[in-house]
Amino acid sequence: MRHNHSNLLDKFESYLQANAPSIETVHPTFDIALQTMTKACAKRFRPMLMLSVVQSLNPLLLQNSLAVALAIEIFHTYSLIHDDLPSMDDASFRRGVETLHETYDEATAVLVGDALNTHSFFLIANSSLADHTKIDIIKQLSLDGGISGMIIGQAVDIYFENKTLSIDELKLLHTNKTAKLIASSLKIGAMICELEESATQTLNNIGLDIGLLFQIQDDILDITLDEKKAGKSTNKDEFKNSFVSLMGLDGAIDEADRLADKIISKLDMLEPNLKDGLENLLKGYLHRHHL
Repeated sequence: MRHNHSNLLDKFESYLQANAPSIETVHPTFDIALQTMTKACAKRFRPMLMLSVVQSLNPLLLQNSLAVALAIEIFHTYSLIHDDLPSMDDASFRRGVETLHETYDEATAVLVGDALNTHSFFLIANSSLADHTKIDIIKQLSLDGGISGMIIGQAVDIYFENKTLSIDELKLLHTNKTAKLIASSLKIGAMICELEESATQTLNNIGLDIGLLFQIQDDILDITLDEKKAGKSTNKDEFKNSFVSLMGLDGAIDEADRLADKIISKLDMLEPNLKDGLENLLKGYLHRHHL
């Protein structure tokens, strides 16, 4: 099967724009605030991982999977909104637009994040999938996006500002904060298609490696790109542990290249159609880095 990443992204983007959370209310700005970060230009990487798995393994389930893909995207968007809050990273720019607490106020940003978090599970529960599949998806997303994953990762990240971690501790931090939700996106695609356990575990391991690679790339971009090119606030890692601060720029680039090679090797373990679908999606990320 020929994989067309662009067509799949267009299909999901159209679905997102038509089905983004919205609320009729007397509040003059909440509905537009609710939609701003979801509808803003973004890579849609996590839902595309999930949809690429479904498209590769059982394309007949693709249409019924779009609501779950949207749930993953708005869950990720909630995490970005909260990550940017003054009490956390205090960022002023995200996805090419001003952050919600800058445009409106901190309370609005917190409530929009809360709304997107809870609405993601509403979307999964109401999707057109088997009940046992929906329960498994809810378990997976709440596990990797909750206290056993993203939340504890964020808590450790904030607590250890101005305190130096080891490389292994930093990898554990970002495995929780970033990588588990990426791995979860792949595993949810596998759940929808009822993929056998060993291949699902391989996908999980690939997702964890992708998450660490993304974080290293993000740390590199933080010191090498300005806000306009990055699409978000940069130079925010001055007081935080980062792969660049602990390994130096050359060391971080070498680690990124090592991880990219590791991911390529693990993709070879997948059945050909799934491998091709993910390689097509990842080809822009698995490149050698140069200063």
